Amino acid sequence: MNEALTDSVLTGLPGVTDWQLLRGSGQDTLLVTGPPPATRETAGPGPDDDARAASRAADDGDAAVRGTDPTALPALMRQLDETALLTMARVLDRTRLFRDGGWPRTDEVLQALAVAPRHAWIVRRWLRTLTAEGRLDQDTATSRYHSLEAPDRGDHARALRELDTACRGLGYPASMTRFFRAAAERLPLLLQDRASLQEVLFPDGETSTAQGNYRDSIPSRWANHAAASLIAGECRRRTAPTPLRVLEAGAGVGGTTGTVLEALGDTPVDYLFTDVSPFFLRVARDVFGDRPGLRHALFDIQADPLAQGFEAGSQDVVLAANVLHNARHTGRSLAALRELLAPDGLLVLVESCQEHYQALTSMYLLMSPAPDEQGWFTDLRAGQDRVFLTAQEWTQQLDAAGFDPLPVLPHGTHPLAAAAGQRVVAGRVRAHGARPDPGRVSAALADRLPPAVPLPRVHAVDDIIRTTLPTGASR
Repeated sequence: MNEALTDSVLTGLPGVTDWQLLRGSGQDTLLVTGPPPATRETAGPGPDDDARAASRAADDGDAAVRGTDPTALPALMRQLDETALLTMARVLDRTRLFRDGGWPRTDEVLQALAVAPRHAWIVRRWLRTLTAEGRLDQDTATSRYHSLEAPDRGDHARALRELDTACRGLGYPASMTRFFRAAAERLPLLLQDRASLQEVLFPDGETSTAQGNYRDSIPSRWANHAAASLIAGECRRRTAPTPLRVLEAGAGVGGTTGTVLEALGDTPVDYLFTDVSPFFLRVARDVFGDRPGLRHALFDIQADPLAQGFEAGSQDVVLAANVLHNARHTGRSLAALRELLAPDGLLVLVESCQEHYQALTSMYLLMSPAPDEQGWFTDLRAGQDRVFLTAQEWTQQLDAAGFDPLPVLPHGTHPLAAAAGQRVVAGRVRAHGARPDPGRVSAALADRLPPAVPLPRVHAVDDIIRTTLPTGASR
């Protein structure tokens, strides 16, 4: 932590009317904003054109899942969630803390399960979730839990066997059912970090299970085709003869990549497939081969893109599918991605915007902080034991970071929006002449600080979203 970055040093920086200092175990970050413009300029195609593009994307999403019954999805999702509730209760009951009238505290539950500290938030979510579902009671005076409604072994085993029906209805492959079952069976070991969920999700390095989750399921198919439609639309409106420049951040197993590349067809593109892991770059080379215009690079969304060798204003589109919820501070990551985009560039996100209990017994284990990580989320999620933002929160974050948000897809009354919560959130880079120049701000800080003091990374935003953060996370 850079103790030299005091209020007196940060006050009065050129063009800065407000700021937020984000402390980190590595480099600190300074978000700066200037005076609001008298009028908003339009650098892109305009809100009407973007609204039409969003409507076309929704139609393309619907076409991708035609032949399925979206009204059946809520009941299928609930079946997955019901099985997860039984799994949570079963694991908690095996501690014996709730038997014979036991009233344990949260810390006693964590100790009995020998939960690794980085996964403690998951068990805290279990306790709150079971309470909200009427499967557990909490005494408000003592914060102790009691009266756990635990399934017997046969009921739990039967629920796990019946997962296959729900998974098939949702479009998951059989490997996804096996994954859910294996995660439930190994859950105590996974919570203790004595087993790895990566080994369950990628057995022997195979990616078919993850692809089934991010590519083949009905919610993912809809979202991927809608996102691809938005990106393909950028080609149609372009007049420049140069290839469309697309950077996909955190591309993973390429569950969205294939759909986007198919939608782009023979359009000349410079498509940069990136991920923080070399493993996924190797997978992409195997899956997509030597497709013209496809390149690969390492990219960490937590770190400054410019410091990783990426150029400001170098992309027409940035795509981030099922990855940006991992950003430790949403506003910082959005501001950094905006700097990579051209003045009228488009950001397209695919995000889960509501929680499903099944993730609390499986995929959430991949979202815990790293074993050596000193902090976790420092934005509006700080101290809340949650990962996902709502659609409204994403829209607010985009606006504050300097994007004009497009309509969130699917719209709120669509069956898929209520059933799955998988949404496409997009924004157009907003022109803003009064936004502070990060280079000038950094130069001013260099003049104010001793030479040996490291400078923070600086990102300009249009607004600062204030949150109550852990001590030392911000000013």
